[in-house]
Amino acid sequence: MKAPQAKKIEKILETHGDKRIDNYFWLNERENPEVIKYIEEENAYEEFIMKDTEALQEELFEEMKARYKKDDESLPYFFNEYWYIVRYEEGKEYPIFCRKHKSLDNEEEIVLDVNILAEGKEFFEVGSVAVSPGNELASFSSDDVGRRIYTLNFKNLKTGEILPDIIPNTTGKAVWTNDNQHVFYIRKDKSLRAFQVYRHQLGTDSAEDVLIFHEKDDTFDVNVFKTKSLQYIFIASSSTISDEHRFIPSDNVFAEWTVIQPRIDDLEYSVEHYEDEFYIITNADDAINFKIVKAKIDNCSMENWVDVIPHRAEVLLEGFEIFKDYLVLEERERGLLQIKIIDEKTQESYYLPFSDPTYTAYIGINLEFDTEILRYGYTSLTQPSSTYEYNMKDKTTKLLKQQEVLGGKFFHENYISERIWADSRDGETKVPISLVYHKDTKKSADTPLLLYGYGSYGHTVDASFSNVRLSILDRGFIYAIAHIRGGEYLGREWYEDGKMLFKKNTFFDFIDAGKYLIKENYTSSRHMYAMGGSAGGLLVGAVVNYEPQLFNGIVAQVPFVDVVSTMLDDTIPLTTGEYDEWGNPNDEEYYHYMKDYSPYDNVEAKDYPHMLITTGFHDSQVQYWEPAKWTAKLRELKTDDNILVFKTDMSSGHGGASGRFESLKEDALEYAFLLKINDNS
Repeated sequence: MKAPQAKKIEKILETHGDKRIDNYFWLNERENPEVIKYIEEENAYEEFIMKDTEALQEELFEEMKARYKKDDESLPYFFNEYWYIVRYEEGKEYPIFCRKHKSLDNEEEIVLDVNILAEGKEFFEVGSVAVSPGNELASFSSDDVGRRIYTLNFKNLKTGEILPDIIPNTTGKAVWTNDNQHVFYIRKDKSLRAFQVYRHQLGTDSAEDVLIFHEKDDTFDVNVFKTKSLQYIFIASSSTISDEHRFIPSDNVFAEWTVIQPRIDDLEYSVEHYEDEFYIITNADDAINFKIVKAKIDNCSMENWVDVIPHRAEVLLEGFEIFKDYLVLEERERGLLQIKIIDEKTQESYYLPFSDPTYTAYIGINLEFDTEILRYGYTSLTQPSSTYEYNMKDKTTKLLKQQEVLGGKFFHENYISERIWADSRDGETKVPISLVYHKDTKKSADTPLLLYGYGSYGHTVDASFSNVRLSILDRGFIYAIAHIRGGEYLGREWYEDGKMLFKKNTFFDFIDAGKYLIKENYTSSRHMYAMGGSAGGLLVGAVVNYEPQLFNGIVAQVPFVDVVSTMLDDTIPLTTGEYDEWGNPNDEEYYHYMKDYSPYDNVEAKDYPHMLITTGFHDSQVQYWEPAKWTAKLRELKTDDNILVFKTDMSSGHGGASGRFESLKEDALEYAFLLKINDNS
């Protein structure tokens, strides 16, 4: 079967006097039958090329699926007189939200069975479920397309009746007021930006809902939430680098909203409440790695902030949890997450001990104030996800739940994890790499290695366990995560050095990490593979333009690859809010900088590695046409005979297939692709 080739229709795009010719611009016509025809031809070609792996894909899928407990349930947590549990039943794809009154021994009440709602739908996702303070009503939101546009509905938990109130076009979140009669929710604009907060009164038409707040700055979006104390409702208005918070008491739905601190460029802050004060985590006063301050509720503007946890240059403060007698901090030092406990009475402080060379630790769900019990989570590349209960008074630890790995073949001692530091091209920067492999896997030039990366938005990909990943570890692969600049692994400056006009550091760090792994004899270019999704797809797309011979193959999941055109189009979802991450190409300096690394704009007539590119037709974050155009241009220009396949899921969005196990088919395809090209290399 011959590879598809999209037709070329010349489109000249001129910006700042610079002309770009985009022959595949027409692929953004979502309703055009010729666009659908091209995508379907690519899907058929992918099936043809990967046909010899169908048995392997099925084997991988069943193997992955078999490791999961079919009737699993979440760890119960107690809130407002009820224990809440999310469980799955064998043979069903979707969760069931349940609760039990006061005691886990009491009869179960089903709040929402998503399997019933999803019947007959190719895609279905619940955004959130929220029970009213009086425990008799629940809001829930759903999306049956994959565009992350949710419809809000309401249910009477006493009668099981779905109420007639229907609110379309929301972010999916609803926050109840204490009168049990009103909710606040957020609507999206035409570019899917969360921009308006409304108040809805149950029993009324949503067309009559009251607009509470309209965020007019298109680089900001909004959120609404209730404090842990349940006493205040907040509207947070945020860009990548600035925040503004306003609040009302939860029991006074018609109160005037009070702004804590009006927005200032580069001032970030978020808020929690305790007694008569707000605790605020912020980068004020040049606290680049953040600090915690507090202020009286009735006098809470910035000039009244008092330091509680001062800024530390070597420690990134990521979060905190307030208890009656304790303050718990989530910190990151030299890349590793730590949990620090401070006794507010004695001022004694200490860290919870963690032993793996690379791991993830985090504060869990802690909804009670007056308690000595802290829930926290822990996982590593060799340790399944676990939730612990720690008594902050007695200093004792109790394991509550550990992710089960079924099948009887997984033993954590059979796997080895490491953290190494790669030399970068500047001779000064060291790039951390986390690795895991089976103890029987020998490091050599013939050892296959999959290098994963992201490196944007300050998002850090930490070392965590994966049931799915065992399928390639057990087949002799080494798995590595490059903690490159653009994330916050080594603090806020690590992020700042990988964004805007420093974005190329992200790509070069990944390349240097790969070269270091080869130099240290973990693998070779003939057996090294790269994987990244979304902004990580941009990463691997840029890397194969810079160093096409470094990797034998890449997997680009929902890749953001047409950077310049997307960032010039403010009608596309998320674009305007991204200016603080990538820069605004309406500014000539940013235009030329991003054009210089944009994967689509830099495809050339040269050899490229084997490539698997995936997308969702309804993707709201990276539009399907970006990877479609990139594939078409690669097909036109590449000079090699390596595999290039492009798969579009016609019924999903950015997050892939819905359902608990359906997404495993995507993992199985990716691993089958890697195993196929590695066997043939």
